[in-house]
Amino acid sequence: MTSTTRKAPWIIARFAQVATAAVAVADVLRAVAVRDHYLRRTDTSLHRSGLISMIFLYLMNLAVVLFLVWLVRSRRNAQELSPQASLPRRGWTIGAWFIPVVNFFVPRRFVLDIGRASSASWEEKRDAMLVNLWWVAWITHALVLVAGNRLAPGSMAFLVVAEALMTAAAVLLGLVIQRITALQSAALGATVPVVSLAQA
Repeated sequence: MTSTTRKAPWIIARFAQVATAAVAVADVLRAVAVRDHYLRRTDTSLHRSGLISMIFLYLMNLAVVLFLVWLVRSRRNAQELSPQASLPRRGWTIGAWFIPVVNFFVPRRFVLDIGRASSASWEEKRDAMLVNLWWVAWITHALVLVAGNRLAPGSMAFLVVAEALMTAAAVLLGLVIQRITALQSAALGATVPVVSLAQA
């Protein structure tokens, strides 16, 4: 049975969404400032790009922490809602994001597993597509950044593509957080566990 005291992590979800949006905006400003310094190297451009990069880094760290806290709480709720579901341990839920190569594949699977275990209302085609689109945007953004820095530093084309992907990833992540949290909120208000609903 679901716990009557357990609640969907709406507050941390909102903070994670706001922080993610702030990171996307800061990343655009950072990219523009860094490109400006690359093209016109002055003390002013160096100071501006350094300051905005520092702000971006702080915001990114904050967004990562908030997202991981949301993910761990969502995993805990999903485990309670679907006790038989195969979900990662809390440490692995966090750790997989920081292991090279592994972090290109495993975290996406974790988010999908948590979503599926959160509610019988999970719509495999639509909801899995949302997660997959977010993941593709995020990974492609990272690859474009690496390629741009190596092949054409300061390139406007790479900058525009990278920032468009970053913005798309931020919007899609906000929607993923919203969807899973809403599913858990509805499921935790039910009187029967998700497993029973899924088997009905």
